[in-house]
Formats: sequence, C-alpha cells, structure tokens
Amino acid sequence: MPSLSYPVAFSLLLPLVLAYDPTFAFDSHVVEVENRTLSQIYQAALSEGGTVVLWHGGDETNQQDALKEAFEARFPGMSLNLTVDLSKYHDSNIDTQLATDNLTVDSAILQTVHDYPRWKLEGALKHYIPLDFESIYDAFKDEDGAYYGMYVFGWSNVWNTEYVSQGPVEFTDYLKSEFKNKLVLTYPNDDDAVLYAFYLIMQQYGTSWFDSLLSQNPRWVRGTGTPATLMASSNGSYTASFTGSIGLVASSPFNISYPTQGQFVSWPQTGAIFKDAPHPEGAKLLHNYILSQEYQNKTGSWSVRTDMTPPGGKPKIMEMPGTDPTKFMDFMLDRPRVERLRFWFEERLGSAQGKSPLIDDL
Repeated sequence: MPSLSYPVAFSLLLPLVLAYDPTFAFDSHVVEVENRTLSQIYQAALSEGGTVVLWHGGDETNQQDALKEAFEARFPGMSLNLTVDLSKYHDSNIDTQLATDNLTVDSAILQTVHDYPRWKLEGALKHYIPLDFESIYDAFKDEDGAYYGMYVFGWSNVWNTEYVSQGPVEFTDYLKSEFKNKLVLTYPNDDDAVLYAFYLIMQQYGTSWFDSLLSQNPRWVRGTGTPATLMASSNGSYTASFTGSIGLVASSPFNISYPTQGQFVSWPQTGAIFKDAPHPEGAKLLHNYILSQEYQNKTGSWSVRTDMTPPGGKPKIMEMPGTDPTKFMDFMLDRPRVERLRFWFEERLGSAQGKSPLIDDL
C-alpha cells in the first residue's frame, strides 16, 4: 500500500491540532514564486543587512560548518548565524518564540519533519517557491512552498576497516560473535530517526533479534555522530554501527554498506522560511543556494532534486533499494506510536544516559 503524501497524512490529524478552520483563511494564502536570479536575491539580501539566522538540526556543533563556510564564501558580505542543536529541542524553542511573538529565526532545517505541516496550518510559514522548485521530488515538497526537503539523510552500516575485514551488510550480521562488545549504537529512545530504524528492523526480525543484539553488549550513546567518533578513536574497542552515516563515499578508516534484504532509514531533511522571518531575503538566498545544483553536489549524499546524480555510483534516492524516504514523515506524524515505541525501548535500555552530544566531547 503506498504511503500517504505529507499534506494528506497530516490532514487526518487536523481535528486534534487546530482550534479554527483554515479553510476560510483566504487572505493568508499568498504564494510567492521566485523569478529573480541568485545574484539578484544576493543583492536584496545585502541590502536587507547581510544576515540570515538558521537553526539546523544535528547532534555535533560542527556538523554544518561546511554549509556556513560555503555560503559565506559564495556570497561575500553575508553572515550565516548558524545554531546546530537536536531538532527536538529546536522545534520547541521555535514554538515558544512563535507563541510569544518573539521570533528571531529566519529558517529552520530539521529532522522533526512532522512540525512543518503543523506550522503551515498555524500560519507560521512563508509560502515561497524557490528557483528550480519543479526539480525537487514532489514527495519532498509542499505544493505551496511552505516547506520542502533540502537534502537527503540516511543511515548506513559503518565499520572500521582496520579491525573488521568483512563488514556487516544485513542487520543479522551484527549478531555475529566478532561483534561481541564491539558495537556502538545510538539510543533509539533519544532520536526518532534511530527509533524508526529499530522499528523497521524489528518489523522484519522480531524481538528475538533485539534480545540477541542486547546479548552482544553494545555501547549505547547519545547522538548519531558519536558512533563514528568512537570507532575512529577507540583503538578497536568499538568497530561497527548502523545508527549513523558518514556519507555515500566512505573515507579511511571506514567503509559502508546498505542492506540488500532489510530496510534502512532515509528522509528529506526539511526546511522552511518563517512568515515573520527577521531577514526574509537572507533566508531566500540561503534556501536557493542550498537547493542549487552547485551546493547539492557538495553534500556527499543523495539530492532532493530529480536531476542530480548521487556520488559513489549510488542510484537516486527514489531508485535506491531497501529504503523509502517518503515513509519517515508518516512515521513521525503518528506521535502516539512514536511515544509508545520510545517507552518500549526505554523500559529495556533505560533512559538515555550522558550529556547532550553537542557538549559531551565525543
């Protein structure tokens, strides 16, 4: 059965979310279609003050340094005021700003994709069609341009080749004796994309797989960047993980694979410009730049565009075996199910231990 589109799936939850009928909000339904060149948008952004404030989801403070550096180098005089934090913290802080009419954020690019349909229906998002909008996969975008995928993220099998000669492919491979005490995994009850990965795996292999995984005595950590850090620095204490990503092209000492029998998680990291953004022209410049072929080629991952070839000889995301990036939104919209799953894992693993991955020095 095909998954529902983002707007259709969310519409089923409308009675639980809205205290008014958005059908009659005619005056707020204004869609701005971009027809300027990137250079013209750049000049408008400079005239506005040359600043854009971006809140980006992530679990390491330096994860989007490359974006900041590329943007500011491409557009001299522009300053990207970037804050990386867990998406589940960003969204509640944005809700607080919206509720108190004290918005300081221009753009949000988050993993919590379920927030965007709600923000649109609350009238918080700018309806803006960026350049090359027709090149974005239809399943990744709102038809009014209120939100859209900016790039595609996805988990993969990752291992340190200095200590593992034959890396894991299927999720059952992690149950092999060679990985006893060697696995490092992100708490599924601390990250919804990791939670979804465990959900998909256990839909296929059942709870016996999870019980066997626990008998491997993995190290549980906060943050999806932490496993790669520990695999690279622990001198072989930790050698493999499936709760993170290092891109489509591995660099030494790592290698990657994707399951051929199972399902792995992928999703469009989604972005929007707020209707009352303090720097709307700066935000438009940022979004148009990120969505350009120029920047999409820099991400090292799949593109949200239909006209881009992924690195590493991989198929386009919609043609990639073993994943369906449209289903993550369906999962995230079902908040009661997400909460039940979190508690199921929390009962077995305990609450996530440790400092925030942004300050834990790992």
